[in-house]
Amino acid sequence: MDAQPPSDARPGPIDTLGRAVRDLRISVTDRCNFRCTYCMPMEIFGRDHAFLPHDQVLTFEEIARTARVFVALGVEKLRITGGEPLVRRDLPGLIAMLSATRRPDGGPIDLTLTTNGSALRALAGPLAEAGLRRVTVSLDSLDDAIFSAMNGIDFPVARVLDGIDAAIEAGLAPVKVNMVVRRGVNEASILPMAGWARETGVILRFIEYMDVGHSNGWRLDDVVPAATIVASIASTWPVEPAEPAYRGEVAGRWRYADGVGEFGVISSVTQPFCRDCTRARISAEGRLYTCLFAVGGEDIRELLRSGASDLELTDAIEAIWLRRGDRYSELRSAATSSLPRIEMFAMGG
Repeated sequence: MDAQPPSDARPGPIDTLGRAVRDLRISVTDRCNFRCTYCMPMEIFGRDHAFLPHDQVLTFEEIARTARVFVALGVEKLRITGGEPLVRRDLPGLIAMLSATRRPDGGPIDLTLTTNGSALRALAGPLAEAGLRRVTVSLDSLDDAIFSAMNGIDFPVARVLDGIDAAIEAGLAPVKVNMVVRRGVNEASILPMAGWARETGVILRFIEYMDVGHSNGWRLDDVVPAATIVASIASTWPVEPAEPAYRGEVAGRWRYADGVGEFGVISSVTQPFCRDCTRARISAEGRLYTCLFAVGGEDIRELLRSGASDLELTDAIEAIWLRRGDRYSELRSAATSSLPRIEMFAMGG
């Protein structure tokens, strides 16, 4: 039987900048088997890093209940994140619970997942059977040496590519691939990645290196601007801009003039999109964040475990969103960049 939203479904809240909540990203674990330099650098988060104890992580039932409340408030997309979500045991079971959730109008939700792809060969099929619709895979280069410099653990590109193949075979398509571009590390991989994406049919999205968290050593000089990325690709394959697929889409879309696919560029640094941001994030420990660059979040787990009703949970979430005024990327400065922001692996990217 489909899991219905709470019976008190009502018009969703609008924040102080006129933004509704449409996209909920749910972290199912803070654990990750990679140590990507832009998220969880090995020199700071070594193999002995202490992750959250099991009892502090939201249960599947708590995640599903929270998702139903958000869907009742207008969320149309649920994205499962981490850490690396595929290290969470029995994840297809959670996907089955979430895929049964319906919007107030009875329509299905858009259920997707972001992963480093390391376990997709084994899990793509079970996830698709459980109701996952699409998948996004992080891959920063096709060159093993460059990729290893980015992922921090010498993980081979071939295994990620095999995971992408498994996702396509399982029907989790179109597969999107995210490439974080960092000057001096992998900008030479832009054209090879674009060519590979054109050949395979995946949708490649380039991401400007961002100052998420406070441990990745971010410097503005390390950012390869979106305009530079687009110009590099256009020098080989003519491109033209494409309209956003929906309000709040974070990637600027470009299509190839010859009709062979498209790519996107996420330009949080040079072309901020804060005023159209409709995203909320729930961390693995049950904190609600209203911005990727947040310095703090609101405790939802306490409500879930203290006997709060769905109405009380809804009221609390609505109140948080109503006072939301986040626009970090528009206001980015030396002062804001030095704030102790929550690490991306802890929040859920």
